[in-house]
Amino acid sequence: MTLIHDRLSITVMLYFLAMALWGLWRFFRKHGLNGNYWGALVISEVLVVIQGGLGVFLWLSNLRPERGGIHILYGVLSVISIPAVYAFTKGGDARRDQFIYAIVYLFATVITLRARMTGG
Repeated sequence: MTLIHDRLSITVMLYFLAMALWGLWRFFRKHGLNGNYWGALVISEVLVVIQGGLGVFLWLSNLRPERGGIHILYGVLSVISIPAVYAFTKGGDARRDQFIYAIVYLFATVITLRARMTGG
């Protein structure tokens, strides 16, 4: 189960990076969010929730990361980042909102990388 959690974290990190680059590309082309981006956004949230669920399972199985507290903080930030942006933008799809999502996805990419580093 630890291997799955580890490999899924790589998938989540690369997916976040792809979403950030795609969002920036759309922003610089003067586009807002569209249905394709919204769908990919939902997929990213499902991935990170599954990742968190695996982490909770590992924690309850006494397979805890070396730096547990900070690792959990990074995990929680990854899960709540996109819903927080949705709340902040009030579900908007303007060009400005696209930029905000892209920047938050860059942040989430770095957070996921840091979580991998603290996971041991």
